[in-house]
Amino acid sequence: MEPIDIGLAVTGLMLVIVVLGMRVAFAAALAGLVGLVWIFWSKKGYAGDEFLWALTVAVKTAGQVPHSKISSQALSLIPTFILIGYLAYYAGLTRALFEAAKRWVAWVPGGLAVSTVFATAGFAAVSGASVATAAVFARIAIPEMLKIGYDKRFAAGVVAAAGTLASLIPPSALLVIYAIIVEQDVGKLLLAGFIPGVFSAIVYVVLIVGLALTIKGFGPPVGGFTWRERFSALPPALPIVFVVVTIIFFVYNPFGGDAWGTPTEGGAIGAFVVFLMALWRGMRWPELKDALLETAKLSVMIFTIIWGVLIYVRFLGFADLPHAFADWITSLTLSPMLILVCILLAYAVLGMFMDAIGMLLLTLPVVYPAVMALNGGVNVSAEEAAFGMSGPMCAIWFGILVVKMAEFCLITPPIGLNCFVVAGVRPDLSVQDVFRGVMPFFVADAVTIALLVAFPMIVLWLPGLA
Repeated sequence: MEPIDIGLAVTGLMLVIVVLGMRVAFAAALAGLVGLVWIFWSKKGYAGDEFLWALTVAVKTAGQVPHSKISSQALSLIPTFILIGYLAYYAGLTRALFEAAKRWVAWVPGGLAVSTVFATAGFAAVSGASVATAAVFARIAIPEMLKIGYDKRFAAGVVAAAGTLASLIPPSALLVIYAIIVEQDVGKLLLAGFIPGVFSAIVYVVLIVGLALTIKGFGPPVGGFTWRERFSALPPALPIVFVVVTIIFFVYNPFGGDAWGTPTEGGAIGAFVVFLMALWRGMRWPELKDALLETAKLSVMIFTIIWGVLIYVRFLGFADLPHAFADWITSLTLSPMLILVCILLAYAVLGMFMDAIGMLLLTLPVVYPAVMALNGGVNVSAEEAAFGMSGPMCAIWFGILVVKMAEFCLITPPIGLNCFVVAGVRPDLSVQDVFRGVMPFFVADAVTIALLVAFPMIVLWLPGLA
């Protein structure tokens, strides 16, 4: 068989075993190893005495991946950003953020749900992990909403959907992973996620207020807070604002000139600042230990997915599947924009069966070269490009679209990880309850993605200033 045929066969096998329930990390690693053995053995004409040689070479090739790729400095961003989020939670900063949002905006229709969205957006700016954000606010916001009569399914849906904002609002682990896969500037991608993330939060808020205005008793407003109570709620929430500003100053110098440091250094300093604030607020060893353990668990899960999928990606390189797929895409007679929409719809379907990180790692090595080819190439100018933007800017725009689709996948059945997390934290809720609760937010996400496609400057304005 030709290498491309082997690539297609092994990819089909991997998708089957993922659908059957095997974890993406292990399914991808197994498929990659089998594919490497198959390709090397086929080069020897399937000679029986050469199988052991092919197996040895494949194992050595696969064995080089975990260290060579995971030791990348850019990936050190992930545990530091996750640590910031857990330290902020165990220090009580998240509850202070929610209380401030509640006192300032809970008077609008659907006020507590709106407060939850704004508070999760603020926490996302120091967390970077959607799962952690959903878990934290399932403990804080849902009891408050249930107390005043919110439907438990909608309350859970608000938390699960709002938790996805951490996928876009920097620091975002998904944006870091995308930047590493496609070899783009991490700092610019993190900047690019800020406005679309805030925009997504605003679309959620509009949806909630619209539902509260049209459905009687849907989301009763909460009033009674004096201006003194509102202003007194701000100082406890300011530490999170301070951390966000610190990270932004390191990733992107607002005063012009070179950045003050790398995103990795910004994340490390942010974690240190939150650690000092947590100590000042009385955090003791048990809370610190829990924060470190939760960070380690989530980081290990992410890194395991990365190294497992990268073995499969190494196999794809030998099979030449990305190049063949790019050639096929560019040969289609459809318009580039229609093809892009079809690719995004394919991500929506894949997200029903795969987690966000695994989906990005598996698809980008094939899809990204095709999208760049559609635009006219990596080095094409904005005037010559199909999407009206230069190669690097197209890479940033496509990255935000893909990560937004990954957000969408975090709440779609049957895999929707955020929904499982919320149900796991709240024993009074079933996974089915949470999935029913997030259904209105599918519409909001579809509107957001459509507007990001139609108006790329929502994504590109801020990184264009860097």
